[in-house]
Amino acid sequence: LDQAREASRGSGKIGTTGRGIGPAYEDKVARRAVRMVDLFDTEKLAGKLQANVEYYNVQLQHLHQAEPVKLEDVLAVIEKYAGRIKPMITDVSRTLYEKNQKGEKLLFEGAQGTLLDIDYGTYPFVTSSNCLAGAASAGAGVPPQMLNYVLGIVKAYTTRVGSGPFPTELFDDIGAGLAERGHEFGSVTGRARRCGWFDAAALKRSIQVNGITGMCITKLDVMDGIDEIKICVGYTLADGNTTDILPFGADAVAGCTPVYETLPGWKESTFGATEFSQLPANAQAYLKRIEEVCGAPIAIVSTGPDRAETILLQHPFA
Repeated sequence: LDQAREASRGSGKIGTTGRGIGPAYEDKVARRAVRMVDLFDTEKLAGKLQANVEYYNVQLQHLHQAEPVKLEDVLAVIEKYAGRIKPMITDVSRTLYEKNQKGEKLLFEGAQGTLLDIDYGTYPFVTSSNCLAGAASAGAGVPPQMLNYVLGIVKAYTTRVGSGPFPTELFDDIGAGLAERGHEFGSVTGRARRCGWFDAAALKRSIQVNGITGMCITKLDVMDGIDEIKICVGYTLADGNTTDILPFGADAVAGCTPVYETLPGWKESTFGATEFSQLPANAQAYLKRIEEVCGAPIAIVSTGPDRAETILLQHPFA
């Protein structure tokens, strides 16, 4: 269904992965979802699936002229994986709460990016769920007080995969160079990511809605060798007004023209640096300017793909 919908949108497609994530979340909100607990009741599971297959086949056949889904095919897939999944099903909320009470360290990792959040992203070019830091509380069933440090992960430049507005996108050799050196391909689909200058105004919005404690700047080494580097510090809006923070929604973002500051680049290599003092002076200035414009401290700088190629300025668990 996901693939059929994307095909019918033509040039207006969202850019989904085509893996059915959106329809799965629709089922959840519509209270017709198949849940993990259903794997323990085969008869109930088959009944739920039968209703869903009938519901979606109407759309597939009559709205999208696509082939219908067969109940036995869906059941076969679920039965194939049920044996591997069921032993891992447990009371996650209680388990995490008890570990926290014992003083154990817990790390919640978010997927997607802030601007793909269903509520606060560039709607409708977004994912199907909330992917802000606060969603870890609801998603894992833990109280928000347990989220006592929020580390925001952001590249030293900006990327986007799929469709949607991208104010700082580069269509020149610099953008192509960032994509090549940064190996910018989607982790799920392998699609090429779009690349652009660092968007501090967009990051400022992300810091606000996530409550970022500190930032981790990744792929600094990809910026090596660029003569002049631009930072987007705000936008001129379609109505002529200016703003220093990303507006909400795709239409508003599409009307944004970046306001840039230009900083000198560096020729020296930053690859593999493990101390801030090892970075070229212009690279240090670039990072400090990002802190100033965004209003959040940098805790970690990544200078290569290996975990050892990291500058640790502030430990999240300290």
